[in-house]
Amino acid sequence: MRYVAVCGDFDDLRSRHMRFLQEAAKLGAVYVRLWSDQLCRIRKNRTPKFAQQERLYFVRALRYVRKATVADGPVDHDSLSDMKPRPDIWVVDQAGDNAARRKFCRTHGLDYQVIADEQLQGFPWPAPEDCSWVRSKVIVTGCYDWLHTGHIRFFEEAAKYGELYVVVGHDRNIQRLKGPGHPLLPQEERGYLVQSIRHVRRTLISSGAGWLDAEPEIKQIQPDIYIVNEDGDQPSKRDYCRQNGIRYLVLRRRPRPGLPRRQSTALRGF
Repeated sequence: MRYVAVCGDFDDLRSRHMRFLQEAAKLGAVYVRLWSDQLCRIRKNRTPKFAQQERLYFVRALRYVRKATVADGPVDHDSLSDMKPRPDIWVVDQAGDNAARRKFCRTHGLDYQVIADEQLQGFPWPAPEDCSWVRSKVIVTGCYDWLHTGHIRFFEEAAKYGELYVVVGHDRNIQRLKGPGHPLLPQEERGYLVQSIRHVRRTLISSGAGWLDAEPEIKQIQPDIYIVNEDGDQPSKRDYCRQNGIRYLVLRRRPRPGLPRRQSTALRGF
């Protein structure tokens, strides 16, 4: 197993970050050195949008990351010196390639790999698995138009009840329910973001309509439990579960201790 070092602020995580980490993971076990708030201010001359504890929680939730720790050194390559286990390779994206990093790797006997922008195109999903062996299946549904730590916490809590399946609302239905300007991101990208979270067993795109747009996928998955948060609680969902012998569970919206409460509407600005 090769150990892959990746450094950066990973602030305001989007699909490009996840594609980069996915490609890095093809080279070995990814160890992220996350820039501290102080280091972000030094290197980027600004305070990060999300504080380091929230950024760290998000990065650790990604299925492509083996381990993530906070780096407090003055420059990013110095923070690799105390990494355990010692990395075999330092991976950067095209924008992060520079002579100082190349020199550091030559001096310290590390391989150096640049992931080109062309490699980060598209949203590759894993092939569907045979899940017939799964004893307890949990389903959640939603738009997930701006994936944030509140969603991750919800997935984390829901996954405690069984193998988690997430059905992401398709574009046409989201627009119908939420109005013009929605969704911000296309369904394939939203689905890819959700599938990147380690608590999620499998992600699907809905094919129905209305608040029960996931009905065809529910019939396909045959879940034992349908979990919603307080915002997603709908009489139609309750009635459907009662009629079909599915346990219906409403979880309170509570952020992970120490992190702020997040809502997609506030992050999007509409």
